[in-house]
Amino acid sequence: MTSQAVNRWLVRFYILVFLLYLFGPLAVMGVTAFNSASYPSVVPFEGFTLNWFATLLRDQEVMLGLRTSLWVGLLVVLVSVPIGLAGAIVLTQVYARARGFYYLVVVSPVLTPGVIIGISTVVFWRDVTGATGLRFLYDGIVMTVLAQASFISAYCMLILLARLQRFDRAQEEAALDLGASHAQVFRHVLLPFLRPAIFSAAVLAFLSSFENYNTTTFAILAEKTLTTVLAGRVRQGTTPAISALAVLIVAVTVLGAVAYEILKRREEARARRRREAAEAVDAQSASALVTPADAPVPARPAQPNAQPAAEAQ
Repeated sequence: MTSQAVNRWLVRFYILVFLLYLFGPLAVMGVTAFNSASYPSVVPFEGFTLNWFATLLRDQEVMLGLRTSLWVGLLVVLVSVPIGLAGAIVLTQVYARARGFYYLVVVSPVLTPGVIIGISTVVFWRDVTGATGLRFLYDGIVMTVLAQASFISAYCMLILLARLQRFDRAQEEAALDLGASHAQVFRHVLLPFLRPAIFSAAVLAFLSSFENYNTTTFAILAEKTLTTVLAGRVRQGTTPAISALAVLIVAVTVLGAVAYEILKRREEARARRRREAAEAVDAQSASALVTPADAPVPARPAQPNAQPAAEAQ
């Protein structure tokens, strides 16, 4: 056996182990969600059942935590994406000497442990509430949204910045020269260009908020999200209903990714057809204006030979 064959088999073995490590727990949870055994187990498989999904829907604590997580995730998206967009625009406009320092400041929340962010958020807004008397600020959901948005907005900024660095500033200058205001340029030129990145940042913000635990544990106070509920259930002993929840979350995630990919490919196909149609129109216009060099020249009608005046006399 040659060294290339050994290398090939090692690579295949590594890929197999990686896939088992990545999808093995999901496969186990998928099987336990449909096993009628009262404890999550793959073997023995006592029988196929859907009762654990019904049990999950009847669990009021899990459903309340799920609704809270969805509500918090939506609010985090509404806060983090605009902040990330503003941070990305400022980073491209700030002076080159201050750009490194500014980047360090706006990215620093990503490097801060979630426990520190959660505790500092509670302490800060407790003091603000005591000084101002604004009781609505010292609320579990409000502080969770603010705590999560403090670092999730940095993720959104990095996504938007990667897209913004490929933007041609000449488009803005052309729009301004044609009489558009800065607000119109932002709404009609910059935002359409950033639309794919904005959507990606919104999805990332929602998923990061949905699965966050460290920051949420300290900032949520008396409220409960899905992650905190599941953490408590795991300590007490899990049931196949949790596996059913995992199956539902994975199914929704996969369906969302497939739907996004289908919509993205359809949009790219429409853009390609529009571009091809525009190129065809330009080609027809060019062929109508330019006469080919080898086009035949129409012959002139023959003229009768004029006789000399002397012979005519």
